[in-house]
Amino acid sequence: MKTVKFKDPKYVGDPINAVKIFNDKEVDELLFLDITATSSGSPAHEGHRRDRQRVFHALAYGGGIRSMEDVRRIFTVGVEKVCINTHAVEEPQFIRQAADIFGNQSIVVSIDVKKGLFGKYEVFTHGGRSNTKLDPVEHAVRMEQMGAGELFINSIDRDGTQQGFDIELVRKVASAVRIPVIACGGAGTVAHFREAVKQGGASAVSAGSMFVFHGKHRAVLISYPGQDELKKRSRERQDSSPVEISS
Repeated sequence: MKTVKFKDPKYVGDPINAVKIFNDKEVDELLFLDITATSSGSPAHEGHRRDRQRVFHALAYGGGIRSMEDVRRIFTVGVEKVCINTHAVEEPQFIRQAADIFGNQSIVVSIDVKKGLFGKYEVFTHGGRSNTKLDPVEHAVRMEQMGAGELFINSIDRDGTQQGFDIELVRKVASAVRIPVIACGGAGTVAHFREAVKQGGASAVSAGSMFVFHGKHRAVLISYPGQDELKKRSRERQDSSPVEISS
């Protein structure tokens, strides 16, 4: 499923088929975000076992993670990273414990951000339904202190719009921490990737709608930029920041 501003989910297709296509396209990393797991409280471990058997690159998973046993079971099926959002706000020490047990490199904290009435950035949890009133920069700094290895910054306002990343948000977070920041929300062109890295200071970029929709009517067509195009953009920015698929 793919949403717009975390609403109106549209069916994209069978995830196993999508994984096969992205494998063929040589993506850098796949990030599976289960948008129902937090409310149901049950990460889909067996589903990830089937996914892992078909993925030949890095795989990360987020959704409904609330215990060390959840983390352990997800890693057991072959997933390399877990992405934690709601529980990182509710129990910040959980990030420290997970990082101590499984290593910083495997713990990603996802931060969903939306602008309030007066343009103030605020952190949301529970799939964008709960406003915590937290400042995303302060929350990001605390998550780094707790041991997070990466931060996944997702703009709810830009989600699915394909109008470009919220560069101001990305820059604020990236300049406040020393760990890698992954920009998400709003990617519509490869040029947007460059903006997030060059102007926003992101270490990596992630996209969803850009890779599954085509044309103004948003027809479903799973695709991925050719390696020649990505290499050209990499040369332009003189680095090789990875690109993730957010599903």
